Amino acid sequence: MPTIGFFLSAEEYAPDQLIEQARLAEEAGFDALWISDHYHPWTSEQGQSPFVWSMIGALAQVCDLPVTTAVTCPTLRIHPAVIAQAAATSAVLLGEGRFRLGVGSGEALNEHVLGDGWPEADVRLEMLEEAIEVMRLLWRGGNQSHRGRHYTVANARLYTLPDEPPPVLVSGFGPKAIALAARVGDGYCATMPEREFVEQYRGQGGKGPVQGGTKVCWGPDEAECRATVYRRWPNEALPGELAQILPTPRHFEQATELVTEEMIGESVPCGPDLDRHVAALQEYAEAGFDELYVQQVGTRHDEFFDVFEREVLPRFH
Repeated sequence: MPTIGFFLSAEEYAPDQLIEQARLAEEAGFDALWISDHYHPWTSEQGQSPFVWSMIGALAQVCDLPVTTAVTCPTLRIHPAVIAQAAATSAVLLGEGRFRLGVGSGEALNEHVLGDGWPEADVRLEMLEEAIEVMRLLWRGGNQSHRGRHYTVANARLYTLPDEPPPVLVSGFGPKAIALAARVGDGYCATMPEREFVEQYRGQGGKGPVQGGTKVCWGPDEAECRATVYRRWPNEALPGELAQILPTPRHFEQATELVTEEMIGESVPCGPDLDRHVAALQEYAEAGFDELYVQQVGTRHDEFFDVFEREVLPRFH
């Protein structure tokens, strides 16, 4: 059975709300935290996007749960040498073994903001692999320099370092990204319960934990919950590579005009039926995931944590 963590959605909640959710998650018995790293929300209805590195510093002061970024793009918007410093400091603040850096090749939604061109997928993966190399170089300590195809680092030294470098978990949804995760990652992240993804990762030598993230909307009224997810997260039903290439929330809003409320109801467990919630989580267990992070969409977090503490988490513990 996978361990069950809570997914902090920085696209949907203000900093104080995220801090309160983390506190409640720990009290309810969730095992760890995921936190998203965005510059923009997917749609304006979600309405938030606090800076993840400020959030991790705050989380370190209010709870003792492990934290993984889900996921950071260390290639365009922020240079990997800077991400290396942010990750090292986060690992020191959270304490031994409690910080893991989840990384991915990113989305145009967040990475276009400095005016850089959006590379094709193969180039993005190439940049990600070199970025991981740069970060691990700096985590060794001492003065370091790097001159590669995409990045240059000159006489840089990180003075604040954890005793052990943070594990790097790599996100991926296609065969090339999964192969990269298996080759250079300390773990693998995905947001779909696809056994094939896990088997590809393990079959190519991936040794670290496999993490998954999913959304639910618990509440006493299924129709109300479905409408909430449809209003806040219609992008969950977008197919293919749209999530990687659309550049602004407005473009996502235009694309999701093709999404129906019924489509959302089929993809996200909504309402009070706990058997359906458990079955959705069980899909990840059956696909071979080691850790699963659950996001409650909308409000009712006090009730969500109470119900999951009593009725859902014991089925996995």
